Amino acid sequence: MRIISGKYKGRRISPPKGLPVRPTTDMSKEALFNVLNNHFSFEGLKILDLFAGTGNISYEFASRGCTPITSVDGDFGCVKFIKQVAAEYDFNIAATKSDVYTYLERCKTSYDIIFADPPYGFDQKTFEKIIELVFERELLNSDGMMVIEHSKYTKLDHMIHFSFQKSYGGSIFSFFEIASDSDEEEESEIEEGEEE
Repeated sequence: MRIISGKYKGRRISPPKGLPVRPTTDMSKEALFNVLNNHFSFEGLKILDLFAGTGNISYEFASRGCTPITSVDGDFGCVKFIKQVAAEYDFNIAATKSDVYTYLERCKTSYDIIFADPPYGFDQKTFEKIIELVFERELLNSDGMMVIEHSKYTKLDHMIHFSFQKSYGGSIFSFFEIASDSDEEEESEIEEGEEE
């Protein structure tokens, strides 16, 4: 596992064996951050990384200057490893051991980017619950973006605030944004034009 850009570009991080994880591949990660790079200047962004696993995505955000970063995972070994790496590289990452859904239900902070990489084996409703909780509890800033990584067997394009998706190998990233008033006005104008 390596950091692909930012201050620590090229740095390799080796997680211990036996962690219950499926890290995002370097190819998919690079493609994801190319998309995000077109929407954000990373410096100082507040990040929430759900189902953080090895911390792969959190380190990428940290290397690009995002701060603070909250990494949430239910596995003690994963959280311990993220804390170790954060201390070694002086990353502003707060690793939290928690059930992700419990965390979202109790969270009182909003974020610029929320990234979630649940186990691909989760059923459709379990994926949908992440989206519902984030928007019901207003955890995403108005100009922010939520990204969920999933397999082709999970369909999220019908969900509230769905914006677009990108496919890389066996992984799909679905992106969600809160449409601004101007965006909604443009969409209504386009629809009216189509009807004519």
